[in-house]
Amino acid sequence: MTEVTPAQLAPMPDDWQRALAVVAHPDDLEYGCSAAIASWTDAGREVAYVLATRGEAGIDTLAPAECGPVREREQRASAAVVGVSTVEFLDHRDGVIEYGTALRRDIAAAVRRHRPELVITLNHRDTWDGTFWNTPDHVAVGRAVLDAAGDAGNRWIFPELTEQGLEPWDGVRWVAVAGSSTPTHAVDATDGLDRAVRSLLEHRAYIEALTDQDPEEYVRGFLAGEARETGKRFGDRPAVSFELFPR
Repeated sequence: MTEVTPAQLAPMPDDWQRALAVVAHPDDLEYGCSAAIASWTDAGREVAYVLATRGEAGIDTLAPAECGPVREREQRASAAVVGVSTVEFLDHRDGVIEYGTALRRDIAAAVRRHRPELVITLNHRDTWDGTFWNTPDHVAVGRAVLDAAGDAGNRWIFPELTEQGLEPWDGVRWVAVAGSSTPTHAVDATDGLDRAVRSLLEHRAYIEALTDQDPEEYVRGFLAGEARETGKRFGDRPAVSFELFPR
């Protein structure tokens, strides 16, 4: 049997100025694509974060009322490491996010507020690489982001947003999905990888509850391994991959 060689990944577009990353939980971006975000902010591009939840159900040993503020603080510190100062939370409930018009409306409102050309989210499909089952929160938010990128440009969908002063924004040119099992594009992670490691390490309360391994050893091993594997399809340079949906 002839072995099929995966296609090489194309470089991500770079003719844009503003991006908006929308994910379900604190740490989603740090596991998925913060090395790319570091390289973009280094180049003078603007990136804002919007999180559907505060990750309050993510640590078994902390009750949600205690966990939510901890994870919010960790997320803000984590974002700052890669040059992101705007971090917003939509306050949907962690673990039980529902795909539907309420979620689409909240994300469309965020798109109208920030007016990005590039929107980033996390894997919205049922599995990770066809092997591990994805969480309902990731699926719901990822699908809603893909839909809301279009909703934001149509004044007759969620007209109440216009009444609130959020004019339609039809300027989204791409939605980029991190963690996809069918990536099409990549960003060189060489310069951003160390900051990606430091960014994920800011989620220390979460990581220490997740693994008994030394946090830095765990984080560096995970992120560097993913970057090396992606780099096999990107000129053997460490890289972060995305599935790019033009709009």
